[in-house]
Amino acid sequence: MTIAVVGHGYVGLVTAAIFADLGNTVWVVGHTKSKIENLRKGLSPFYEPGLEELIRHNLGAGRLHFTLDYRQALALAKVIFICVGTPSKTSGEADLSAVFFVAKQIGKNLMNYAVIVTKSTVPVGTNRKIASVIKKYKQAELFDVASCPEFLKEGSAISDSLNPDRIVIGSDSPVARDILLDLHKSIDGERIVTTIETAEMIKYASNALLSVKISFANAMSFICEEVAADVEMVLTGVGLDKRLGRSFLYPGVGYGGSCFPKDVKALIAIAKKYGYDFELLKAVNEINSDAKNKFVEKVIKTLGGVKGKTLSVLGLAFKPNTDDMREAPSIDIINKLQKYGAKIKAYDPAAMDNASKVLKNVIYCKSPKEASNGVDALIILTEWNEFKQLDLNDIKKVMHHPYLFDGRNIYDPEALKKTGYYYKGVGRI
Repeated sequence: MTIAVVGHGYVGLVTAAIFADLGNTVWVVGHTKSKIENLRKGLSPFYEPGLEELIRHNLGAGRLHFTLDYRQALALAKVIFICVGTPSKTSGEADLSAVFFVAKQIGKNLMNYAVIVTKSTVPVGTNRKIASVIKKYKQAELFDVASCPEFLKEGSAISDSLNPDRIVIGSDSPVARDILLDLHKSIDGERIVTTIETAEMIKYASNALLSVKISFANAMSFICEEVAADVEMVLTGVGLDKRLGRSFLYPGVGYGGSCFPKDVKALIAIAKKYGYDFELLKAVNEINSDAKNKFVEKVIKTLGGVKGKTLSVLGLAFKPNTDDMREAPSIDIINKLQKYGAKIKAYDPAAMDNASKVLKNVIYCKSPKEASNGVDALIILTEWNEFKQLDLNDIKKVMHHPYLFDGRNIYDPEALKKTGYYYKGVGRI
């Protein structure tokens, strides 16, 4: 099958590479000339494990193509995926300007029947608005619309795309449904074939509930610190209940990234539009902010202030195995520590280039040991695997003071204390 993918961000590029690898001819439409030129050379604009190799393989096989020309990409496409960003407005609502711009371009350039599929996370009713935009330019019934939300996680996007828990297909058209079921036939996962509105809502509900679990874990950590309980043991006990599970019940410095923050805000805005005050999700947002603020307060209180002190921050990306700095907790935490007079040295395996664009007056280092040389405390903000295996005894030798603030609870408190560190985790005794 020939398909077109509009957008070369995480969702668009991974979708394109996966479907090309499954034997389809895939055209990716972008709007930035330099990015398209780099993609034609097999260079990804962001870090995702295994993605560049997949792109290069399918470029070499002649199945993956990159262009700035909608007409060229859409000429033979049977399925057209919309995979552009829907960032938050100041009101919390999703900004759909890029989605509707793409719909307009599709309307102007569509010559043959195709299924227009939105993978971007959009509020209920958006796909029907997309259809209206296209109809302004194409009076003939050359298309159907569908919602097919993505559920990939940055850092494991390829595996998630090939081994999803579910594939959601929302459309009023039996023809469109059959085409999309056929396109996904080589991919495992439960099929949910439903209405457009239901498919649109499934994505928001999924991300919102995951955010609830994270904020619940953080709220429990706040209480555990006050009553001298170990939140990790508490949540392990909770997670052994098969009705609940431990997944996403991990306390830390809060969630970030391109999905959870904006999708929680968007669902609050959607609910408000239809007359419901989603107080639960408002609390989730507040707890997420509290997690960062309380962590900063812990550092300042433990060190007796941070003015004039040098702190090492290991981990800048919002999660491991990505270079994505969007809504990363490290941004707020570092900015606050700097505001109180701290000097920051930092290291991240992948995100330092992106971090340098949003975090100023930071000394970026080439290794954890270099970042820890001469510092008053070590702070862990992203749970990269390489940090779990650090020789902390060796690092302690180059630090001025052996304070370690573990924002992701990746270390054993007792083991760290035995090595001479003054250890502070999240919700731990």
